[in-house]
Amino acid sequence: MKKLVALLMAGVMVFGFAACGNKDNEGGKENQGQEETVKVDVADATELFDKVWTNYGETASADIQFMAMGGDGENIVDGKPGKFNHENAADNGMESILCISTDAIALIDDAASLMHGMMANNFTGAAYHVADKANLQAVVDGIKDRTLNNQWMCGFPEKLVIVTVGEDYVISAFGYGQIIDAFKTSVTTVYGDLASVVVEESLAE
Repeated sequence: MKKLVALLMAGVMVFGFAACGNKDNEGGKENQGQEETVKVDVADATELFDKVWTNYGETASADIQFMAMGGDGENIVDGKPGKFNHENAADNGMESILCISTDAIALIDDAASLMHGMMANNFTGAAYHVADKANLQAVVDGIKDRTLNNQWMCGFPEKLVIVTVGEDYVISAFGYGQIIDAFKTSVTTVYGDLASVVVEESLAE
């Protein structure tokens, strides 16, 4: 009789474990269909860029510090990033100044910029919010292609870097190599695992 009871209890335990296993697997299947969202805790592209620039000012060596101005002609600010109106791209020279293609501009809904106060080719950077995260790579490609094929005036910048931040922000910068390297480090330091360097290209002749 005791053997029979022991066998029955063992059987119940086996079925119990199996049920738990099936429940866990079902939960896993349900979760497989759900996409994880990677959110960046900023209000807009200007705030995203400003955090990087603040860190750059605190950490970059003295020889690569520089005066800067941000934004387009209507939103220009001194010494920090400013809003660049993507809706007025045809008039404010967004494509030529920031080196982003017209097709890519159509895929963003917010932008900010920062430029070297004396020579744009020493440093020009921009941050963009992509309206649909599915178009993140298309925006990266539009920046890369436009920059690599740009007709430069007053000398060549040395380097281009493009970093994605989360699923829907892109930061790009071209200019003097040491400045760009320090800027890239600033982006990845501020945003950590959210930041991915997706393009790093030489622009020198």
